[in-house]
Amino acid sequence: MLDLFTIINKGGLVLWKHAFTPLSGSPVEALIKNVLIEERSGTDTYIKDSYALKWSFANELDLVFVVAYQKILQLPYIDELLETVKRLFIDTYKNTVVVDQGINGDYSEFDPIFSQVLQSLEQKFSNRARAPRKFENTKKFETTLKGSQTPGINTSSSSSALLAASGKSVVDDDEITKNIKALKLQGSPRGSGKSSRKTSSRTSSSSAPPSTATEKKKSQKKMRVWDGQISKGEMEALDYSGSGQTDTTDADTLKAQYLDETKLGTKNKQGIYEVQDVDMVDEEEDDEDNEGDDDQPKSAGMFSFLKSITNQREMTAETLDPVLASMKELMINKNVAKDIADRLCDSVKQSLLGKKLGSFERISTVVRTSMEQALKRILTPKTSLDILRDIEQAKSEKRPYTITFIGVNGVGKSTNLSKVCFWLLQNNIKVLIAACDTFRSGAVEQLRVHARNLRALQTSGGGVVELFERGYGKDSAGIAKDAIAYAGANNFDVVLIDTAGRMQDNEPLMRALSKLVSVNNPDKIIFVGEALVGNEAVDQLTKFNNALKDFSGLQNPRHIDGMILTKFDTIDDKVGAALTMTYITGQPIYFVGCGQTYLDLKNLRVSHIVQSLLRN
Repeated sequence: MLDLFTIINKGGLVLWKHAFTPLSGSPVEALIKNVLIEERSGTDTYIKDSYALKWSFANELDLVFVVAYQKILQLPYIDELLETVKRLFIDTYKNTVVVDQGINGDYSEFDPIFSQVLQSLEQKFSNRARAPRKFENTKKFETTLKGSQTPGINTSSSSSALLAASGKSVVDDDEITKNIKALKLQGSPRGSGKSSRKTSSRTSSSSAPPSTATEKKKSQKKMRVWDGQISKGEMEALDYSGSGQTDTTDADTLKAQYLDETKLGTKNKQGIYEVQDVDMVDEEEDDEDNEGDDDQPKSAGMFSFLKSITNQREMTAETLDPVLASMKELMINKNVAKDIADRLCDSVKQSLLGKKLGSFERISTVVRTSMEQALKRILTPKTSLDILRDIEQAKSEKRPYTITFIGVNGVGKSTNLSKVCFWLLQNNIKVLIAACDTFRSGAVEQLRVHARNLRALQTSGGGVVELFERGYGKDSAGIAKDAIAYAGANNFDVVLIDTAGRMQDNEPLMRALSKLVSVNNPDKIIFVGEALVGNEAVDQLTKFNNALKDFSGLQNPRHIDGMILTKFDTIDDKVGAALTMTYITGQPIYFVGCGQTYLDLKNLRVSHIVQSLLRN
């Protein structure tokens, strides 16, 4: 049984709805915020609390058809219901929606039409569920050698039955057209006497029919080869132990090198040190470089141009797929995770299907513009990035502001924690560094060196930095709790909590991290990740977020609040990790690390990232 069926436009206005039961919470509003605005509409279903929501676009009218039902229910007619209702609504109220944008339209007469459609589909699928399947329509028949070689069997029907049995939606356009004609013959209000019009939005087949199973050959075990040892000459070439050099730079050298006022950053009009933006290549330079890349003759270009403005004015899957395939390949080459590129391209495709092109528009231009808008919506922060304001708010509450840095091994958590500390010191913030990495050897000593260097770089009237340590082998959650208490007693403004690097599959360490977060409830949980990662970023962020929620034991568990992207100076224009991380978490990137000094902390501009992702 359904809970809600509603029709809204892409501006958020509800044109019509039919509520079966009162909804708890706001699942439709969550769908708009977390899926439609965030360009995640390439997925099939959105789960919110106890509800499952499905939707279908009518892009020619900028409408969205949404159905909500209990997620524990298996309703096989949902996809066909969405498409049938969409076609009937467009046939009946197309002129009203086009003229008034749905604002002044009266859609109350659509209630009996919807009820009739729903009743018809429920009865149709209930009868289909009772009818036993033939052996030819079962999966067992498909996997038998006899079934794969028997002539005269209608494999398309059996494949459809298999898809339906596996839970995948199979929506037949001809079946929907027959249903609409039957409903109109029964005398539905305002629907009689009108011919069914084929809509431009076609439902793409959910998936290809499963191929016939083939026998797998058993792999034979290969003998191990022992004659490939490294020769003596290769071992000597790989030995760098005699050429190693130690870093003898002391605090006095650092003070003499970096205490120049011109190297300590820039102040704004309020006297606050600002982090500079990342320097990236402008789009104009790329456009100039691409002007001479077209080797085709002008006649061919003119022919394709005339063809583009005279043919196929409506965007369909056949015309969009080649352009989106090129766009997907471009983003994957820019280090965007494959799953994210697939979802993003599918979402853009769903938002363009059925739309009409302008007189002189090209599909590639429209797709690029739509993708650019989608990337900007995803990368634009949804929350404030002003950490200094949050620190002042915490000071007014007579408590220290706490930031916890988490991430996998070797990404640069301690180094970027020190960079953030230096920026806070420039803004006269009193900082306490909590050494909660009690697992890795040398972690406490590393922070001790950073604290010493930061004290040497302090200017007159600057902030104060101190290290809180308890050695190794202790409970990190307890050390963080003691550090926060110490900071409150000694009037520290900020506590920066360093944690041990851990792989996302290490359950004991992930449980310890979740305990640290649950016990101390920091103001910010910042994930430190590398700009070099691609598909691995999906696994890292997903499992870190899941661990914080699953192992917390809290009713409202915490999650990652933001990210710092390190090693950003090593990737050139392959900035896909920024998009991947933001898409997965929905949280902003606070800073990027662009070097080895304390001054190499930069802001990330959304326009630069979008230009780099779409630049060929």
